[in-house]
Amino acid sequence: MRRHPAALAAALVTVALGALLTPKATAAPAPRVLHVAPHGSGDTCGAARPCSPTAARDAARDIADRDVRIELADGTYELTRPLELGEADSGRAGRTVTWTAAPGADPVLSGGREIEGWRRNRDGTWTATAPEGVAPRQLFVDGRRAQRARGAACPAATCDATKDGMTGAIASGAAAWQRPTGAEAVIKVRWRDYHCRVTGVEGDNLTFAQPCWANSASGTDRTGPAWDSTTVDSARYHGVAYFENARELLDEPGEFVWDTVDRTVTYLPRAGENPRRARMVTPVTERLMVIDGAHDVRVDGIDFAYAAYRQPGTDEGYAGTQAGLTLTGASGPVDHAGRYYTKPSAALTVRGGRQVTVTRAEFTHLAGAGVILEAGTKDSSVTRSRFMDLSSGAAYIGDTEPDPEPALAGERNTLAYNTIRRTGVEYTDSVGIWAGYEAELSVDHNTLEELPYSGISVGWGWNQPEARESVLRDNRVTANRITDVMRVEHDQHDGGAIYTQGAQPRTLVAGNYINRSAYGNTERDGNGIYLDEQSSHIRVEGNVLTRLGYKWVSNWADYGIQNHATGNWTDTDAPALTGTGSTMKDNRTELDRLPAEALAVAGRAGARPEPVEQLRPDLARAGTASQSSTDGAAGAAYAVDGDTSTDTRTLAEPGAWWQVDLGAARRVRQVEVWNGAAMTTADFDVQLSRTADFADATTRHVEGKALRPTLLEFAGGDTARFVRIRLTGTGRVGLAHVLVHP
Repeated sequence: MRRHPAALAAALVTVALGALLTPKATAAPAPRVLHVAPHGSGDTCGAARPCSPTAARDAARDIADRDVRIELADGTYELTRPLELGEADSGRAGRTVTWTAAPGADPVLSGGREIEGWRRNRDGTWTATAPEGVAPRQLFVDGRRAQRARGAACPAATCDATKDGMTGAIASGAAAWQRPTGAEAVIKVRWRDYHCRVTGVEGDNLTFAQPCWANSASGTDRTGPAWDSTTVDSARYHGVAYFENARELLDEPGEFVWDTVDRTVTYLPRAGENPRRARMVTPVTERLMVIDGAHDVRVDGIDFAYAAYRQPGTDEGYAGTQAGLTLTGASGPVDHAGRYYTKPSAALTVRGGRQVTVTRAEFTHLAGAGVILEAGTKDSSVTRSRFMDLSSGAAYIGDTEPDPEPALAGERNTLAYNTIRRTGVEYTDSVGIWAGYEAELSVDHNTLEELPYSGISVGWGWNQPEARESVLRDNRVTANRITDVMRVEHDQHDGGAIYTQGAQPRTLVAGNYINRSAYGNTERDGNGIYLDEQSSHIRVEGNVLTRLGYKWVSNWADYGIQNHATGNWTDTDAPALTGTGSTMKDNRTELDRLPAEALAVAGRAGARPEPVEQLRPDLARAGTASQSSTDGAAGAAYAVDGDTSTDTRTLAEPGAWWQVDLGAARRVRQVEVWNGAAMTTADFDVQLSRTADFADATTRHVEGKALRPTLLEFAGGDTARFVRIRLTGTGRVGLAHVLVHP
């Protein structure tokens, strides 16, 4: 279409006038960069004259027109008090204040103090005097954790605990120790861990610091639900796991003792260590960074190391309740829902934060926890960070109040793509990630490995009346890789790789890979996904779960309702979900090989791609099982049904046996023997034979009880058609599972 020249001219004038009247878009100003160094000084904070972290914080408060980057140079920042950031240290008008590593730098905020002046003793130990104000509870030798000197276990028959104290001072050796009041008793009861200091020895009796011992015993009306039976004076107490920190117990390389009277640390070096040449560090400063009421703050690429956790070294001790929380104080409100339990100290604490981002951080060699987000922290995240060698758990998110004021409710927080390994080193009841009463929480693509108890715990309150209605809702635990948790040597029970409590409408547990939870256990215990107590309205979908000590999904309580498990893959089975309206549908169970789809799901889980441990083919699955006798309905076939929650059982008789006929001679490389629910099978032979009379049998003897499982390797690959488990004495054979691998 042709336009009239006059109209064209008018249009050009309009465009030109519009261009003159429209303001030009301006680029946002470049961030202001403040430079920090370990020994920085002054308030210039320039590249040539860097300042200290606190000076940079104060200088940033005067910058309101742009983003601020506070860049930390390489090196260790030895803190005697936390770096505290408050509301005044927030980003303003949509801008962000970023605390970050300078390009190529690896800055470390450290609460450690080096112990020097070591002198060698005649017995091969080394001793140094601790600086004033330093009470070493942990010691790290060139970054490697030393262990407080510990003794052997003391069974309940000897170390009999009551609400007032304990017997066993003579048999345990405590009565003969030069300074028994520097020692502690470490006690594990089911899912709880207790550490209380000895305060006196009189004859065969021991007394302990208060309120630690009272808070570890029954009768306070504050130790948990009314049914609780996991205190030190309960029927479930089975003795002291070990006493620690007495000079007489120092007998293994890598152990140390702290003497509070002489103020000395004594260490027995490992091979090749020389304390005069090594860097001997103990945590002293309790918190390294505290962000309180700040918003739009980013912490990027900064490491946290050697933060202290002082409470266990006081008369409060460590009266563990669940998941690394403790009961403190000599008195308090009557409470059965854990509302007043105390979280551990953490290297980085965020209180009431908004849009606080922690990324690419490293938390190592800590005496307590890594990160806490609490007191109404919202829209905040911890991502792509690493947690390793922590005395307590990695991350604690939220609080224990079921119905907080809106400003104190935790909402829309995220933990994603983090790696958590070897946490709970000292306080073995702690978990990798704990979340209390949170809403819209995302725990996604994290890797958790080598943990003493549960991996991820979301929810609180058991089934107590004050906790039945809460702010819990819309949480997501997705695509996490959780392997080698609930490790048997730590003697913590009744947990799971993923553990939940409380009614959580629209909560999803999906796409997680769980392998080896309570594997090799000493009892039928340890779950994959544990919907405990009042867990309700939770969907468990598309998870891959293998090599579990007990159930792949557990929902035992009838007051947990409307839980649904669908489309999961697992090598065992579990009883139907108990709660009202709960369902299990389209799950692929009793597998002896993971299909390609399951391998793909497992391979996508975690902070980074890693190999998936494929299941091994089971020759016994297609075999014919028999046993020497049958007690009731506990037939021999239950051991080859692919389900570790069903059991065989013979009568008690001399040489009782169970066996499977593989149908043809096969080369056998490994046999897995899973003890039954009652853990009755003990002192037995595993025999492989080509013939039914076992005349040519290869025999391996197992002393003591079978585990879940006990593994027997036949490295040469013995040829056998028959596999038999036979008692060498009199008793029963009870088995949950027997697998025969080619």
